[in-house]
Amino acid sequence: MKGLLDRYLKVIDWYIIKKYLGTFTFTIVLFMVIIVVFDVSEHLDNFLKHNAPLHAIIFQYYAGYLPFYTNLLLPLINFLAVIFFTAKMANQTEIVPILSGKASFNRFLRPYFVSASLIFIVFFFANIYLIPYTNKLDVTFENVYFNEVDPTKSDLHMQLDKGTYVYLQSYDNTVHTGYNFVLEKFKGDDLKEKLVANRIVFDSVKHVWSLQDYSVRFVNGIHEKLLNAPRKDTVLDMRPSDFEIHDNVYRAMSMNELNKNIAREQTRGTGALTDMLFEKYRRFVYPLSSYVLTLIGVSISSRKVRGGIGLPLGIGIFLCFAYIIVDRFATVFSTKGGMPPLIAVFIPNVTFGALGYYLLRKAPK
Repeated sequence: MKGLLDRYLKVIDWYIIKKYLGTFTFTIVLFMVIIVVFDVSEHLDNFLKHNAPLHAIIFQYYAGYLPFYTNLLLPLINFLAVIFFTAKMANQTEIVPILSGKASFNRFLRPYFVSASLIFIVFFFANIYLIPYTNKLDVTFENVYFNEVDPTKSDLHMQLDKGTYVYLQSYDNTVHTGYNFVLEKFKGDDLKEKLVANRIVFDSVKHVWSLQDYSVRFVNGIHEKLLNAPRKDTVLDMRPSDFEIHDNVYRAMSMNELNKNIAREQTRGTGALTDMLFEKYRRFVYPLSSYVLTLIGVSISSRKVRGGIGLPLGIGIFLCFAYIIVDRFATVFSTKGGMPPLIAVFIPNVTFGALGYYLLRKAPK
């Protein structure tokens, strides 16, 4: 293994890799300190107002909050780190001798992409395994101490199985009670049964739904039968949690939980499928930004310019904000605009990948 590395990575490659990873690590630590300082100043009143215990703030909130935002900002931290140390090398005329020798610009990129590959591997497995776990800590804390939950939801539709559909005019989370409940059973396109209840209440002890003041209409061709009753307990494939999901719950699901909920949602059709699919695809695609932004960073900072590293760093910060804006627009287009999630998650990397290819063509050779 060592011989293989020595064959493809020379002294100058190891020099760049150490510069890359060292600057990257320093930048991450710097960002984490800044994030904590600003977040404490912003949420200190909330911590005191809700009497959040110190151990929960440290080991639950920040243990989940820091990995999430570090992961979110990791491509941009990587981008700024590449620009900073590459522009510094260019300013100190370290790149000119490399490119003046036998090394091509593509060969010059090798240690960058080796480093980007290491970051990609860590980034990828963190997205799949670590971040959902730490997000669960953060989400649990926020939902207990920060988020004000709307106690009522209205006009709820759900599909329980292939031929069973339910509707609730409103649902009160505080008492687990739904109002104006309708359940319809179809066989093909034919309605076979329609149940209407004024109220439906979940019994948390028996784990059943109690139908109150209900009527059932059975349909068999031209023959119909109507049944009225004051109360009935029944088991339905739905839980109060189906109506109580917070907006941030999907990022706290493991891949296994997410896949199960996607399969369930494809049957039920409560309107959350797009959000879950976007979250799933994003976990796989987002780490690719380590390659895209590394390419852009090297291309714009490998030329020596007047003013030192200020100009490349300024351009890098501008492109950071541009990447964030494109990423946010892609999220909105998917979750609110109807764009397929698989296409939306690729928009930032494809857009900036094309920009990186253009800048690579214009980079000094």
